Amino acid sequence: MAKEIKWNDRFNVGVESIDSAHRKLFSIVGKLIALNEDEAKQQHACREGIKYFKSYTMKHFADEEAYMQSIGYPGLAVHKSLHDSLRDKTLPALEAEMEAQDYSTESVGHFLGICVGWLNGHIIVEDRAITGKNPHKWVHQPDDNELENVEKALMQGLEGLSQSKTEVISRRYSGEAFSTGKTLCFRLTYRTEEKKPVRVYLIYEESLVLQALSEILRKEIRRMDETVITAMKLLSEQFISRLQTHFPLSMCCSFERNDMLTFEQFVRTFDKEYPPYSLLLSAEGKGYFAFCAQV
Repeated sequence: MAKEIKWNDRFNVGVESIDSAHRKLFSIVGKLIALNEDEAKQQHACREGIKYFKSYTMKHFADEEAYMQSIGYPGLAVHKSLHDSLRDKTLPALEAEMEAQDYSTESVGHFLGICVGWLNGHIIVEDRAITGKNPHKWVHQPDDNELENVEKALMQGLEGLSQSKTEVISRRYSGEAFSTGKTLCFRLTYRTEEKKPVRVYLIYEESLVLQALSEILRKEIRRMDETVITAMKLLSEQFISRLQTHFPLSMCCSFERNDMLTFEQFVRTFDKEYPPYSLLLSAEGKGYFAFCAQV
């Protein structure tokens, strides 16, 4: 992970105060990664370091938003919503996970993995859009009521699958890699009556898959094989069918196909613009789950 957080000039926005803050954030996360790998210092140092990271991040967000307002940046509202999502949902959920696990190496790794991915994606795409170096990618935004309904339905579905408490980590998931790097990804394609394709992506962390199926089958499942993949493929189709009363998929007249993707293939979904529905959830102690839909 440490290699992924090194500063590169491609991150430059072109505003020195913003670039300086970003370099500082990269430096803080890099030090936290090193501390998390040092068992003698890990727990206390990471706890204090993460507090500092959060404090500095909130100050940077306020400064960056003030700059965007000063130049009349038209994407301010959407950009601020991304900051708010990290502040109000992602960081508190990850902090709760670390507290519950007494700042274990794994829970801190989850925190750092999400932060590394978020910083990389947010700076490269959204922050560079402030100065016109990139177009921003959060183009289509569902309203809050729609998102709340989708959140509730996803949480209920994931709780049924995982048999554990679930929580929404982010409403603005942008393709960050899960910390373990091991995932199972499916793309389900539907067709509207007008023959327009609607694509839904379900991404499971491997640990979530193995633990969920172990409980369903009442036997320990230790590795991903064809049986596991086939079972999850069918469970994914059932998962979406249960969402349809809460989600615009109800307008679809037919299910077309279910394809398994690599994580790299899935991330290409984000190349042009981000799906309007793109959420990251956590099943307590079992792993992460992402839901993305292009409607």
